[in-house]
Amino acid sequence: MPRFCRVFVLLFSFAACSLARADTSSPPAAEFVLADQQQAIPFWIEASTDRAIARAADDVRSDIARVADARPALLGELPTTPPRQFVLAGVVGHSAAIDQLARSGRLDLSALRGAWESFVLATVENPFPGVDRALIVAGSDRRGAIYGLYEISAAIGVSPWHWWADVTPPPRTRLALPGEFRRFGPPSVKYRGIFLNDEDWGLQPWAAKTFEPETGDIGPKTYARLFELLLRLKANTVWPAMHPTTRAFNHYPRNKEVADAYGIVMGSSHAEPMLRNNVDEWTAPKEDYNYVTNRAGVLRYWEQRVAENGRYENIYTLGMRGIHDSNMQGPTTDAQRIRILEQVFADQRALIARYVRPDVTAVPQMFCAYKEVLDLYRQGLRVPDDVTIVSPDDNFGYIRHFLSPTERTRPGGGGVYYHLSYLGRPLSYLWLGTTPPALIWTEMHKAFEHGADRIWIANVGDLKPAEIGTEFFLQLAWDIRRWQPDTLPQFLEEWAAREFGADSAQEIAAILNEFYVLNFARKPEHLQWWLPREPRRFNNFTDAEIDQRLAAFSRLSAHVAALRARMAPSRQDAFYELVYYPVVGAALANERFFAGERGALDVARSADARLIAETRYFNEELAGGKWRGFMTLEPASNEWASMRIAPWSPPAEPRPAIPTPAPGTRLTLDAAEFVSAAPRGGAVWTVVPGLGRSGRAATPLPTTFASVNAGDATASAPRLDYSVTFPAAGTFRLELELLPTHPLDGQSQRLAVALDDQPPVVITLGNDDGSSRWAQGVLSNVRTAATSLNVTRSGAHTLRLFALDPGIVLDRLSLDLDSPQP
Repeated sequence: MPRFCRVFVLLFSFAACSLARADTSSPPAAEFVLADQQQAIPFWIEASTDRAIARAADDVRSDIARVADARPALLGELPTTPPRQFVLAGVVGHSAAIDQLARSGRLDLSALRGAWESFVLATVENPFPGVDRALIVAGSDRRGAIYGLYEISAAIGVSPWHWWADVTPPPRTRLALPGEFRRFGPPSVKYRGIFLNDEDWGLQPWAAKTFEPETGDIGPKTYARLFELLLRLKANTVWPAMHPTTRAFNHYPRNKEVADAYGIVMGSSHAEPMLRNNVDEWTAPKEDYNYVTNRAGVLRYWEQRVAENGRYENIYTLGMRGIHDSNMQGPTTDAQRIRILEQVFADQRALIARYVRPDVTAVPQMFCAYKEVLDLYRQGLRVPDDVTIVSPDDNFGYIRHFLSPTERTRPGGGGVYYHLSYLGRPLSYLWLGTTPPALIWTEMHKAFEHGADRIWIANVGDLKPAEIGTEFFLQLAWDIRRWQPDTLPQFLEEWAAREFGADSAQEIAAILNEFYVLNFARKPEHLQWWLPREPRRFNNFTDAEIDQRLAAFSRLSAHVAALRARMAPSRQDAFYELVYYPVVGAALANERFFAGERGALDVARSADARLIAETRYFNEELAGGKWRGFMTLEPASNEWASMRIAPWSPPAEPRPAIPTPAPGTRLTLDAAEFVSAAPRGGAVWTVVPGLGRSGRAATPLPTTFASVNAGDATASAPRLDYSVTFPAAGTFRLELELLPTHPLDGQSQRLAVALDDQPPVVITLGNDDGSSRWAQGVLSNVRTAATSLNVTRSGAHTLRLFALDPGIVLDRLSLDLDSPQP
């Protein structure tokens, strides 16, 4: 990273680093001063400017006032005696003033014309008579201009989470931006957004009782705050909350009007075709939601919504499932389901052509191959070529389907529906946001390399406390190139510098990195080793592993408490929400569970009481009661018991000890402990920092390299070499700990193992998706493969691993060195 950018991070924010990395076409110019000594320059927003842009400009003016204690004036037109300097924002082709600058040659905006959601920030000298300088924010479209305006806020230190996480920017008397020309965009992914889901225990009761009691629900006031956040994060799409506790998004007419006023694209989930919320809006008997027996009634239901909302900017979800997250009613065989779905596609597109646009291929549409629907798609379900195929993950962060080369040629392209929060089997995770950025990067980067660049949606649950994962996901969607394995460690440090200042950024990043690695081995919501309806069974960690885990959490808790004590008062609330509560909550959950299993009931009950107390503080006192009713422990209620851990209670008897293997009997290596990585076939094994239970997992990149025949492994497959010393000759068992990723071809993943120059032995991992092995694998984030090594002599050897297929992620490997078979 260039020195200028590093300095910029410390002074302003890591979001503003994109200013230094944007395209530039002119030498550096003098900085543009927005505010100085309690004076702020005005903003000129022409009267004809789109209302969404004007509204964003109001936010930015408020941001400047928040930081510099001086609110810029707003001009609708230039007075006869204009101000000497101002900020002008608008859209190319829709702003007379900006277009005049372009025609006169004062500003080159040719790259913006016809571009998607792109913008330029440029300082122009003497732009108009009587004006010395102007900062021009020129967008290719309305969201491009909005993103450009919020780039100003990011550059002066205002976090996107200033409201949702109470991040307070440090006050300054002088605010200035770099003066040279910069171009931003287009984004890597066209439609980027979130799905509010499983909001029963957090977002909905908080909105209904604390933030929006006048609606008693998640309504226009709550959505307005959400839309602002997403625009600050350069997102553009929302799937609204849809559980039975929440009225449908369109139940409140103001909701869609607010979305339009902010410039947000509305969509709906995989189970809600055509912008409908079935659990709230389908009022006929449930059995009538059947396309075989009641096609006309279902079509009328969809038609009403498209007729009402067709004039707004939407993405239409095609297809049909059950009323909620369930199978489609009516057909009894897969062949019938495929035939009915293809009829559904045709009928839904006819509605779009009638009420939205006759050329239906120009209207954004998506088909989400979620759960059982993916099986139908793989059996030959034909999706219209202009419709985006959105591939799901397995609900635990591992993407289930990747576009084939043929699919990548479709005009509709591909997308991803990804989970950062989940209510479902084998066990839900709805409490703390523990999905590591490194896993998000690995899976989303892989999807992007295979053509998923049209729609990215993250299920964020209640949004809090999934703030870090949400932002990282959306940063990748805006610029997939921004974070790579060599720069990933900088993300948390730069994020912490923006939110809490450079002086504590490294400490906070180190805490969060260990937090993610520890919870990757077992999320706090998965601290039971039996599934619902199964007999209780003990955890399978050794005593040494438990001791190490508890000691690590204890150190993190002490460290985060010390940091909290020295945080400035203005940063206390944000630190509690974003760092302290997740870290301490996870630590106390682990202490409670493992102490309980060991029979240390006083320790376990004390941890339980402290966990309840911290959650009560979040709900009742934090930020003056702002988040009253938002935070709940898992399980938050007795609902959906077949998908959630049981309420905590100690076992009747303590867990028997599981001894640690004696020293020298087992050799364990992290994937990163290789002595060499030999590139082959255009790919090389690459360590992804923060990934895996080791925090140093490795995967061959890029993931687009061609699969290798087993016989060509030595010459053509990317290879890792490890140095291993064996105590004797014989046959030794090798175990490989892999991440439970899904095969790129949907069938299998292969790797090969060789000792020294012996012929490689192929290990084939089938597609376990949905099996009991898969269930245990995603709960522990590990899939184990084993083979035998024939060692002909004692002493040092080279162990070689070959990636025959892309997408494999190696976390650790271990050898049982005790009592080899002769």
